[in-house]
Amino acid sequence: MRRPGLPSLVLMTDDERLPDPLAAVRALPRGNMVVVRARDSTRRAELSRAILKLAHKNGLGVLIASDPELAAQLGADGFHLPEASAKESAYWRARFPNMIVTSSVHSYRALVHARALPIDILFLSPVFATGSHPDRASLTPLRANIVARAANKPVYALGGIDAHNAALLTRDAFVGIAAIGALAV
Repeated sequence: MRRPGLPSLVLMTDDERLPDPLAAVRALPRGNMVVVRARDSTRRAELSRAILKLAHKNGLGVLIASDPELAAQLGADGFHLPEASAKESAYWRARFPNMIVTSSVHSYRALVHARALPIDILFLSPVFATGSHPDRASLTPLRANIVARAANKPVYALGGIDAHNAALLTRDAFVGIAAIGALAV
C-alpha cells in the first residue's frame, strides 16, 4: 500500500547492532528515513545532530526515538515512541502538532489500541526472528500481513527483514520496511 510521500525504507539505529550508523545513513537512498535510537541521552543528542546534518544534505527524513523534546529542539521531522509509551502520543501531538508521530506495535492487540491514538505511522515488529530481540517470538509473515492490513494508518515491517524474506510481505499491508542489519554498510 505505497502512499505518496512515505519512504519505502527506514533505517533504525541500534546501539549494539549498528554502533556507527553514519555510513548506513550516507548509503540510504534520497527520500527515505532514519529513526535515531540511543539509550543514553547524551549519545542520542550527539548522534541526532550528526544524522540530521547528513540527512539534510542527502534528502532524508529523521525521527528521534523516545525524546520528542529533543526532536523539536533539533528540528527533526518527528519522533518515535516505543509501544509502552504510545498512550503519551496525544500529549506530544498537542505539544508538537506539526511533527510526525510514530510508534512500535508488537501484536494485533497493540495495533488495535494504536488505531485510536494520534499516531501517524506504525512499525510492526518483529515480523521475522531478529538479533535485536532474540527472546521474542516473531509474528511470521502471514500473521504480520493480516495484522498490518487491520491498521487504519501506514505500517512498516520491522524485525529480521532482509532482501530475501521481504518478498513475503504484501504491498497492500505494508508501506515499506524498517531495518537495522539489512541497511548496514
